[in-house]
Amino acid sequence: METVRRIKLAVLALATVIVAGTIGYTILGFGFLEALYQTVTTVTTVGFREVRPLSAAGEVFTIVLILIGVGTALYTFGVLLEALIEGHLRQHMEGRRMTREISKMTDHVVICGWGRVGRASAEYLRTTGHSIVVVDRDPARLEGIEYAYVLGDVTDDRVLVTAGITHAHALIAALNTDADNVYVTLSSRALSPELVIVARARNEESKSKLVRAGADRVVNPQLLGGRRMGTFALQPHVAEFLEMVMHDENLDYRIEQIKIAPGAPLAGRDLRDAALETNAGVQLLAIRPGPAQPFLANPAPSTRLESGAILIVVGTSSQLAAVRELSAAN
Repeated sequence: METVRRIKLAVLALATVIVAGTIGYTILGFGFLEALYQTVTTVTTVGFREVRPLSAAGEVFTIVLILIGVGTALYTFGVLLEALIEGHLRQHMEGRRMTREISKMTDHVVICGWGRVGRASAEYLRTTGHSIVVVDRDPARLEGIEYAYVLGDVTDDRVLVTAGITHAHALIAALNTDADNVYVTLSSRALSPELVIVARARNEESKSKLVRAGADRVVNPQLLGGRRMGTFALQPHVAEFLEMVMHDENLDYRIEQIKIAPGAPLAGRDLRDAALETNAGVQLLAIRPGPAQPFLANPAPSTRLESGAILIVVGTSSQLAAVRELSAAN
């Protein structure tokens, strides 16, 4: 951004010199095209010829124009050459292209921090077909990245807006420090109240702070990894099955959460009447009646399905699509 600002200032200064020179020669009696030609040849030190003989005032004006204009032109060309050699101009043009691409996205996931946690999150989201926007301030990390990205500091609200946070589905805060994750969570919640925010916590003490800041879920990767290792040690088949269903993209069946919309065909019916296993072929594992309510595992056939309830079901892609259709508003 500093390089782009310097380029803009340099081009503006050169344009100002050319306009001032053209106006000056016009006052000295030159035609407009003659005045512009005389200014450009003087500033660029080409000096083919003088369009008209210069008076004493014209000579003085030309001397001043040379002293100011030549230095301005050399500075402008130097800034442009530096930007081209160091790649800043290419980065700026690539950033502009990315910004246009991101502005067209909806329901994407913003990943803040392109470290090991951010990469692992993106790899899983890629298998589900979600669009991803990565935000990181280190250009070396983003070199060769295959996702849309924004180069910048996520603690700046303008960077979050550029990443499309106002029309995103979720944000994953996977920065290196808990303090940065708290800050990003606060800013993101203020910019997009309905956004789903999942934050990384290095310390257990930071979990409550992140929740108060507005995170929907807080994950400690070390704690989560330790628990999974313990599960593999004691119940390897259960752990392997869940791992396959959640992460193996070669399998045709998955566990998915599906929300019942108001006016959906399932709304107001009980499980016996809905007959999900018969009508859709899925296995219903649990129901969450509301956002803050506990799960009902292996619910009874008389359980009533209300709008807003979350179904946890396992099935193939086509079976899950059938449940989504029954759960959608008419």
